[in-house]
Amino acid sequence: RSVHDDLSRIEAYVRGGIDRSHTRGLAIFACAANDLWEVIELPVPVRSQVVINHSPALGQLEYVVQEHEPIAVLLADRQRARLFVFELGQLVERTELIDELPRDYDARGMRERGTPEHHVEELAHQHLRNAARAAFDLWQARGFQHLAIGAPDAIANELEGALHPYLRERLCGRVHLVVGASHAEVREAAEALEAAVEREREAALVARLKEAAATGRRGVAGLAPTLAALNEHRVERLIVSKGFAQEGWRCPATGALATVGPTNPATGTPMERVTDVVEDAIEEALSQGVGVSICVGNADLDVIGRIGALLRY
Repeated sequence: RSVHDDLSRIEAYVRGGIDRSHTRGLAIFACAANDLWEVIELPVPVRSQVVINHSPALGQLEYVVQEHEPIAVLLADRQRARLFVFELGQLVERTELIDELPRDYDARGMRERGTPEHHVEELAHQHLRNAARAAFDLWQARGFQHLAIGAPDAIANELEGALHPYLRERLCGRVHLVVGASHAEVREAAEALEAAVEREREAALVARLKEAAATGRRGVAGLAPTLAALNEHRVERLIVSKGFAQEGWRCPATGALATVGPTNPATGTPMERVTDVVEDAIEEALSQGVGVSICVGNADLDVIGRIGALLRY
C-alpha cells in the first residue's frame, strides 16, 4: 500500500505542472512508510525511469553531477576581463574587471604626455595579473573544477602563467572567444569543452581498467566479476557504461549481488530477483564510499562488458 501511495503522490506532483523555465528534469524520492519525500529540480534533462527498490536509485544523479562539474571561463584582453562560472549548464557567477588602459592610449598623444612605452606595457601586464587574481578569488569564494581561458594568442600564455598554481592545475583548454562574447556563446563554448574534458578523462580511465583487467592486477571487467569484487569490498572505482542495465539477484541476508540465482552460492540462502542489478551495484558502491564513473559511448568499455572495477587489492 505504501508503494501505491508513493506512486500516486509522484503522479499528482508531475501532473500538477513544472516550471519549465528552469527545470528540465526531476528526481523524486518517496517512501511514505518512512516519511520520505524529496524533489530535486534539475536544469538538465534525465532519462524517464521509475525504480521501486529497497534504496534510492542514484545512478542518474551521479552521472549528472559527474558530467556537469562547475567550470569557469576567463576571457581577457589588454584592459578588460570577464569571469563566468557555469554549473549544471547554468550561469551561477559573473564578474567583470576593467583596468584603466584605453585601447588607443599608446597611439594617442603618448609623446605629448611624455609617457614611456614600457609604462603602457606594464599597465597591461598588471591588468593580466589582476585578472588572474580575480579568478583565484572567485575560486576561493565558490570553487570550480575546471578553468578555460579565452584571450588573444599574444597574451594568453602570460595570463596562464599569472594564474595561481591551484588554478593552473584546473586548466582544461582554451575557448576561441573575444572578451565581449555573449553569455550564450560563452555557455556553449564551456559546455563543448566540458564534454571534451569528460570524454578524455573517461578514455584514460577505461584504458587503465583494460590494462588492469587484462593483467589481473587490481582490475576486473564484466558484470559477474565486478559484483563479486563489490561484495568483497575490494573496489576502488566502479566504471559503468551509461544506460547499461540487467536483471540480477540480491541476497536479503548479506546484501550480496549476483548475476545468477536463486540461491547465494556462498551461503545457500535464497536470493531476491532485482530488475536492474547494475543500478544496485552503483548504489552499493556509493554506500561503500567508492567512486563511480559513468562513461558515455566508450566502445572500449562496451567491448569488455560495459562494467568493470579498479580494485584496492
